[in-house]
Amino acid sequence: MGDSEAIAFLQEIVSLYSPSGQEAAVAACAVRWMRRWGYDSAQIDAVGNAVGTIGDGPRRLLLLGHIDTVPGAILVRLLDGELHGRGAVDAKGPFAAMMVGAARAGAAQGLCVQVVGAVEEECATSAGARYAATTYPQPDAIVIGEPSRWDRITLGYKGRLLVDYTLTRAMAHRAGQQETACESAVTFWQAVKGYAQAHNAGKERQFDTLDASLRQINSGDDGLYETVTLNIGLRLPLGLDVDALQTAIQGWRGDANVTLRGLELPVYAGRRNELTGAFLAAIRAEGSRGGFVVKTGTSDMNVLARRFDCPIVAYGPGDSSLDHTPAERIAIDEFLRACRVVQGVIERLAVQ
Repeated sequence: MGDSEAIAFLQEIVSLYSPSGQEAAVAACAVRWMRRWGYDSAQIDAVGNAVGTIGDGPRRLLLLGHIDTVPGAILVRLLDGELHGRGAVDAKGPFAAMMVGAARAGAAQGLCVQVVGAVEEECATSAGARYAATTYPQPDAIVIGEPSRWDRITLGYKGRLLVDYTLTRAMAHRAGQQETACESAVTFWQAVKGYAQAHNAGKERQFDTLDASLRQINSGDDGLYETVTLNIGLRLPLGLDVDALQTAIQGWRGDANVTLRGLELPVYAGRRNELTGAFLAAIRAEGSRGGFVVKTGTSDMNVLARRFDCPIVAYGPGDSSLDHTPAERIAIDEFLRACRVVQGVIERLAVQ
């Protein structure tokens, strides 16, 4: 397979608009290319993941990247060596690098490589990764497809907790002393934010902080009752007492209804094992020393690291600062380097 074919595949899957819940066309496309590239098996599983395998083991390597995106269509075009389009970075570029690298490595002796294009990573369900965690065989190593640039390896992600707040209260005269529903909601938000600020005192790294963001706020009335809703996102650091946080949140709600959802615990993997060693060697073969990073968001690594006891990292080409933005794009040269790195990792793991 030449570089032009690898680029054609990347461009095709980026051109297929696939916000969470609408991944079927991308999954079918990935399976078709897997079969074209000689995967031993390629199919769509029960939840809609695109799944292909190469080699027959007995050691197993799981390469899992997500094929859904956040909403927002971007004109797909190649311009000045960069592919623009929704998902080019997050995370069809990393997934495509996995598919290409595995196909080029072929049936490596003693190794079964399973490549998965997972659904619904960009929403709180993570349905594709959760299905893999409960259904697929135990792997000996896992790589999650997420952008970290081609020469860096991601070792950890923060956790996540989503808070939905709804308060409905009978209308009162504006000249009275009763606190409005909007004022109560603001008081609740300030309590959450204050908790985070107290936890963060003295902490310098963002990976160690509890981050609170007010994502949405809406209010209105029908003349009799006023209603306000908030959606708050919390990014959870290692070492945080999550139970204490949840208890505190419920204690601040007053007569509002508060729902906590989307909980993912933070994860940090070790940097010294055969998987990280294979990555560093493959990156150095491409001309860089390589490096490690941690991320302040979440990924399917949060799901799989707690199910499978084995080395795990996240890897993929692309500048993650472009995730979810109107300017999302990936450099083709970086994508091709990542394809070679993934191939090199598989070949190195096969001889260990």
